Amino acid sequence: MAKKKKSFIREWLEAIFIALIVVLIIRSFLVEAFMIPTPSMEGSLLTGDFIIVNKAYYGPRTLRTPLSFPFAHQTLPFLSNVKGFIHTGILPYFRLPGFGEIKHNDIVVFNYPLDDDFPVDHKSHYIKRCVALPGDTLNIKNSSAYINGSQLENPEGVQFNYAVKSINNDPAFFRNNSFSVGGRHNAANEFRVPLNAQMVQQLSLDEEILSIIKTFDVPGAYQDFVFPYTEQLRWNIDHFGPIIIPEKNHSVKLTSSNIYLYKRIIEKYEGNELEENDGLFYINGEIAESYTFKMNYYFMMGDNRHYSSDSRFWGFVPEDHILGKASMVMFSLNPQQSNLKKIRWDRFFTLLN
Repeated sequence: MAKKKKSFIREWLEAIFIALIVVLIIRSFLVEAFMIPTPSMEGSLLTGDFIIVNKAYYGPRTLRTPLSFPFAHQTLPFLSNVKGFIHTGILPYFRLPGFGEIKHNDIVVFNYPLDDDFPVDHKSHYIKRCVALPGDTLNIKNSSAYINGSQLENPEGVQFNYAVKSINNDPAFFRNNSFSVGGRHNAANEFRVPLNAQMVQQLSLDEEILSIIKTFDVPGAYQDFVFPYTEQLRWNIDHFGPIIIPEKNHSVKLTSSNIYLYKRIIEKYEGNELEENDGLFYINGEIAESYTFKMNYYFMMGDNRHYSSDSRFWGFVPEDHILGKASMVMFSLNPQQSNLKKIRWDRFFTLLN
C-alpha cells in the first residue's frame, strides 16, 4: 500500500519546527547576537553596535532554568508584564568544554550578578572587559588596573574623564563633533568629557579648545556607592584595592574586617546561610573560621572608565554567570541619527580584541 503523502502545510510546519530547533541549539550553545545599549564600553564598542557572542569559546553553559519559554529572556514577547520562565526546578551549574579560558582584557558577556529576582540564566546581559582573573591581586590607580603589581595594558580605545575648557560655552559644540558630555566641570565654559587618546589629540588641534586636563578622584576620597560599601576601606572608582579575586578551592580566613568582601559570594552565589554572632561566623549553622570558594570569580570594567557600571560598583562576577566572548561587530546603527545616516558603514564585520 502506497504511503500517504504529507500535505504541503504539514511539510512546511515540520520544516519550520526543525529550523526553530536548530536555531535554538545554535543560540544556546554556539553564538548569539546582542545589541550594545549604553556607552559604557566606548570607545571600543559603541551604542547601537550589534555584536556576535561566541558561547563555545569558554565552553557553553548548559540549561539552568528548564521551564523557560523558547527565545524569551525575562518576559514573553509582546507581553512585558509576563515572565518568560517559571522559577522552579533550577538545574545545577555545568559548563561543557570550550576552546580557551578567559584572559586579561577579554571582552566578556555575562549575566548581571545583582539581578536577584531572576534565575542566573535569565538575569540581564552585561558586557565589560575582564581586568582580573581568579587568584589575581587587583589594584586600581587612576582608573587603570594593576595586576599582581604590574600595570595591565589599557585597551587602545579606553576613555577617561577630562576637564575640557573651551572658548565656546555651549555643550552642543562637543555633541556636534561626536563627543559625549558628562556635564559642566567647574567654570561655565569647562566641561567633563570622556576621551580616548585619539580624541584628545583631535581636540587639542581645535582653536576653540583652551585646555584638556585628565581628572581623577584622589586616593582616600571615599565613595559610598563603590563596592564593598564600607568607609573602612575608603575606596573610589579611580583608586580601588588591593583586593584578591576569589579562586575556586582556595580558602580565606573570615574576619570582621573582610566579611563584607565575601558575604554576597557565600550567601547568594554559593547558596549558604551566613550568620555572625559575638564575633564568630556560622555557615549553615556550624562555626566557620574560614571559607573555601566553590567557583572562580572575575573582575570586570568598562572601557569608558568614568561612565560604566561595573565590578567597582557591584563586585565580583561568578563563573556560572559567564555567557561568552564578544567576537565581532556585525553592523552598527547610530541612535542619534536617522535614515541611512544611522548606519555606521565602517563597523560592519569588525573583529573585537
